[in-house]
Formats: sequence, C-alpha cells, structure tokens
Amino acid sequence: MATSRFRLTDRFVYLGERIKGFDLPALRERARASAKKHGKTTTVVLVDMLWSAAFRDTAFQDYVDWDFPMLTRAERATFMTHPISGFIAEKFDAADKRPLMQNKITFNRLFNEFLGREWLDVREASVDQVRDFVQRKGTVMGKVPVSSSGHGVTRYTAEEIDDWDAFRTDLLAKDQQLLEEYITQHPVLAEICAATANTTRVTTFFDGTDVHILSMAQKFGRGAASDQQTYGGFYTMLDHTTGHSKGRGYDSHDNVWERHPESGVSIPDFQLPNMDEIVDLVDRAARVVPEMQYIGWDIVVREHDAVIVEGNWGAGVYENKPSVTGVRTGSRPRYREIIGF
Repeated sequence: MATSRFRLTDRFVYLGERIKGFDLPALRERARASAKKHGKTTTVVLVDMLWSAAFRDTAFQDYVDWDFPMLTRAERATFMTHPISGFIAEKFDAADKRPLMQNKITFNRLFNEFLGREWLDVREASVDQVRDFVQRKGTVMGKVPVSSSGHGVTRYTAEEIDDWDAFRTDLLAKDQQLLEEYITQHPVLAEICAATANTTRVTTFFDGTDVHILSMAQKFGRGAASDQQTYGGFYTMLDHTTGHSKGRGYDSHDNVWERHPESGVSIPDFQLPNMDEIVDLVDRAARVVPEMQYIGWDIVVREHDAVIVEGNWGAGVYENKPSVTGVRTGSRPRYREIIGF
C-alpha cells in the first residue's frame, strides 16, 4: 500500500486558490442558509466554515453538503472532501498521463474496448459520414472534448436534422468534435428515468497489484442530456459491495427525493444491476494506464453488461448526507485503509 502525507505545498496551493476566488457575500449567504437549517447562528457557522477550510481540508460546499454543523469533530473526520480528493489525485495520478483522461476523444481511442458504442471524430468525418452515422444510430450525443459537469453535451436525433452540412458546421462551431452512439441502459434504470442515461460513479484506486473500489454513487437524471446536477440531476450513495442504495436521493441545493420526481420509483429501494460486470469492468480499465491510480469512472449499466462513459482523474467526491440518511459517518476511513494517507 502507498503511504504518505500530503505535501504542505499542496495545502498552500489550495488555500491560495480559495483566497483568489473568495466571495464573502456569497459565503455569508451560504453560512446563513446552513445555520438556519441546523439551528445555529450565522456567525458561528461562518467562522467554522473558514476554520474548516483553512485547517481541516474542507471546501465550503462540502461543509454545507455533508451537514457539518450537526456533526462532531470526530464525525467530520470520517468524511471525504474535495481538497483531500484533490491531494490524492495530485499525488497518485501522473501529470503527463492526465491528458489521456481529460480529452474525451483521446480517452475514447485508448479505452475503446470498454465503451460498447460507436463514436465519430467530427473533425475527421465528411458531411456524408456524419449523416450516415447519425441516421444509423437514430439518436447520438454531441460532446465538447474537454469539459466537466455535463457542460457541452447535447442530444441529437436524426429526424430533427434537415441540413447535414449545416449540422456538421454547427457542431464544430460549438466545439462538439465528438459524436457518440446513445447508450441503451438497463430496464431498471430506464424505469427510473428513460430519457437520460443514468450513470454510476465508481471511484477506484489501483495499488499496482489490485484495483479497489473506494465508493459508488448512482446519479439520476431528470430527462435532460446529462444526469449532472447542473441539469437537475441528483444522486444516492450505493453500498460498494452490493450496489444497493443507502437511502434517499439528494443534491447540493438541499433537495431530497424519496422517489424520483417524474417516475415515482423509490430511491432507497434501488438495486444496481450487474454488479459482477461492473467490478470486472473497472478492474480491467483501471490497469490500462497504471500511472493513473485514482480515477472516478462514469459507467452506464446495460441489460447484460456495463460500459464506460468516461474516466475522471480528478475523481471528485460523492458522500453520505447525514440529515438525509441518518448516518453520521462518511467514507474517509475506507480511502485511508486502501490508499494509506
């Protein structure tokens, strides 16, 4: 196992970034909302947020999302945070290999065997090739090669396109250089939200011998092109061994869902299908670039298997929300056990 402490310079870099983007009025408003929710005073919460950011590696949004005002210091120490995740990524994901994950076209070329779908580089395709691809697939996804949080993603159907030359020109003008076949998801996921491919975030660590699943979260869309929260999506944490939901769904805007708001399907009763296939998939994929040890994989489960949408070297954090689940501990102990920080 890898053992280390995060470099002091990493912490100073993080604090410097926070100071550069510091917005006191916005932070005060966030503190006010959190204080009201948990029965605290705004001043106490605001000071605590600043202290936690400076000395406890806790981003302001983490502090709010993980309900830190209601937790003891010991309980808070069990939660993963985005700064800690960032420190891990900086240490265990080789800088010269990160572009392989950052650019979706480069990623598709390297991980093609795990995608389970056809794709097209619009820059290298003629108008006729674009038309043939879209007409054969019926529904496709246009994507900006380098983006995050679902930005730059659009769903297109062949029926809505009349001028194929203009369509290709428009794709390139929007920097949507990548077209992908739309993924047909498992009926269990389609029952919850058929119009969006509902992805599973599987965060892994490769220690040089074994691939460990650190955490799993199931994201649910609301009918848009992406299931990200910027499109109205939400998530629930899953048991990383069984794939069963750990409780109700939630997002970063204090919304909580017992059932999916459109389909009415229960979120606490959700069971992710094909867990064996998912474990095998990430085990094989995580070994392709062994220098990239810490990855957040976005996966879509299909009827008989699972496929990768993308891999994120800045894995981010999906965590338990105590006020929703009633569980006052997070996943940091498992990360520490596996990674050794």
